[in-house]
Amino acid sequence: MPAFKGFPEGKLHLTPIPETFFRELLPQIDQLTELKVILHILWRLDHMEGAFRFVRRSDLDQDEMLLAGLAQEPSAARAALDDALQRAAARGVILPTELDAGSGVEPVYFLNSPKGRAAVRAIQNGQWRLSGPASSTAILPETPNIYRLYEENIGPLTPLLAETLGEAQDTYPAEWIADAMRIAVERNKRTWRYIAAILERWQREGRHASKEKPQDRPDSAEARRKYVEGEFSDFVEH
Repeated sequence: MPAFKGFPEGKLHLTPIPETFFRELLPQIDQLTELKVILHILWRLDHMEGAFRFVRRSDLDQDEMLLAGLAQEPSAARAALDDALQRAAARGVILPTELDAGSGVEPVYFLNSPKGRAAVRAIQNGQWRLSGPASSTAILPETPNIYRLYEENIGPLTPLLAETLGEAQDTYPAEWIADAMRIAVERNKRTWRYIAAILERWQREGRHASKEKPQDRPDSAEARRKYVEGEFSDFVEH
């Protein structure tokens, strides 16, 4: 297994864990697989939307990252998952129940919290069922931070550049930064000065006003002339 490379620079999404977990629950947990599954469920719930969040058993069964951390063999990993879920339920960390998902009854798990307990009571009383696709079970994708985007697409970071990127992250929307880097990569202009010039232009003129038109694609002669002779000329080698 490769060594952990360390946490990247910049703002990272943090998964909140109640202090009660460390004060009361953690000292009781004596199985590593149970600890891994509980932490994984907390992570999943934090990446979901909706007032009442739950985890489907089918989602856990199909999560390769989770299963790989429980055992090497798939059958052993699923057996370890079964045992961990049973332990977590018996310990009172999660609340197992079943939901009618339209195509059949499906096992789901709520966190043993006020909202989780209320949801389970409503399900047991027949007061709540899924009326459509359960959007709350879809994990929201992690948005790459500006430092990782830069290292993966432009080049290595320096302390001074990291400070500049941090200021840009506080100034521009994440979508703008990602799009500006994509444009720089497509045009083979992999410098922060070029990316910053695009962002500054969008800030002046408006992002939608500056949307690329077909004639502005990188392989267009008009586009090349525009960026060689126009506003970004100081940042283009020619």
